[in-house]
Amino acid sequence: MERTAIAYLYDWKNKENRKPLIIRGARQVGKTWLMKEFGKKEYAQTAYVNFESSRILKDLFSEDYNITRIINAIQIETGVKINAEDTLIVLDEIQEAEGGITSLKYFYENTPEYHVIAAGSLLGVSLHQHTSFPVGKVDFLDLYPLSFPEFLKALNQESLLQLIESRDWDLMRNFKTRFIELLRQYYYTGGMPEVVMSFRQNMDYTDVRQIQNNILLAYEQDFSKHAPAEIVPRIRMLWNSTLAQLAKENKKFIYSAVKKGARAKDFEFSLSWLIDSGLIYKVNRINKAGLPLKAYEDMDAFKLFIVDVGLLAAMGSLDVKTLLDGNTIFEEFKGALTEQYALQQLKTIPNIPIYYWSADKANAEIDFVIQHLSNVVPIEVKAAENLQAKSLKSFKGRYPDSIAVRTSMSDYREEDWLFNVPLYAINYLSEIVD
Repeated sequence: MERTAIAYLYDWKNKENRKPLIIRGARQVGKTWLMKEFGKKEYAQTAYVNFESSRILKDLFSEDYNITRIINAIQIETGVKINAEDTLIVLDEIQEAEGGITSLKYFYENTPEYHVIAAGSLLGVSLHQHTSFPVGKVDFLDLYPLSFPEFLKALNQESLLQLIESRDWDLMRNFKTRFIELLRQYYYTGGMPEVVMSFRQNMDYTDVRQIQNNILLAYEQDFSKHAPAEIVPRIRMLWNSTLAQLAKENKKFIYSAVKKGARAKDFEFSLSWLIDSGLIYKVNRINKAGLPLKAYEDMDAFKLFIVDVGLLAAMGSLDVKTLLDGNTIFEEFKGALTEQYALQQLKTIPNIPIYYWSADKANAEIDFVIQHLSNVVPIEVKAAENLQAKSLKSFKGRYPDSIAVRTSMSDYREEDWLFNVPLYAINYLSEIVD
């Protein structure tokens, strides 16, 4: 499969002031595959170390940060003779090695000629436990499940993807049925690489669901294995409540819906653990659409989404027959799948802060509000061909300089006050706004 993120790795390799790179992302989103594939394509050899499985090297950094000694140990363990000019050094599950993250500072300061990439499934959790983080000494890349365009590529639908990228909206209308069919498939399979690979090879939805359930089980096992024992029950309660919270008419997260009488302080640590692990995305409310949006962030009001739309469908035991029933799949769980899908695609657009907005009197709400350059862009998400946009019109009335976007199953069109962007083209929102 082809991942868009590999283009970033090409740029990173050729940077004049290249720093060690940390790839962040939830378990099983494809970090290890991406690093190895990049090494295979761009280097003569790759020295790959997994600190979760390599007991010998777990204490590699505990003695000191002498890079010569560290390189020698990696060479012995991997059997790869490391040359700075043609070897990629991959430090996987680096959070499992004490001092591993700190060592990246010394790679940068003392031996910047080496090409070093590090990653870890629970790296975000680990980063918050380290007192000596190499601030300014590393670059970051966030990796997510396959986006809808990546899904199209994986299914050998490059011609349809090129059509979306061309933004030939008139021609796109002729293939709308095909786009919607593929979008249905994506809602069910999601973008977890193992799931997409299986679907591409077998086109078997039973296999898809089995793999998704296995991934969900692995996540739950991570709770017990890696989180402090005292918060594991609360992590599970939060995790298992996400679908029900998204299926509410008002999708604002309510602690009392997790446990009767619960308050924020009861779940604060558990929520942070899920966010840091990459399993949960938190979208905060803004109370005003001013620039920068972050200045108007309401930290007490937020919505939670999970890492992947296919996993959300699996959590809800969505029947595969729903795929055949018109556009029902887009409206399942009161549109929760569609809002999850939209958020998941927006997350893949670089440097786009994402929030939502609701009026103080709760008579209007915008699903997402993003900041694109100096523009405020409110986005209303519709599960089907619903063309009403009352909340969007209310928002536009309050903030006339904003660029209003409605994304739905309807065709692209420009009105005097909004853009209607098809759901299957939302990944190109920044280009459309430009």
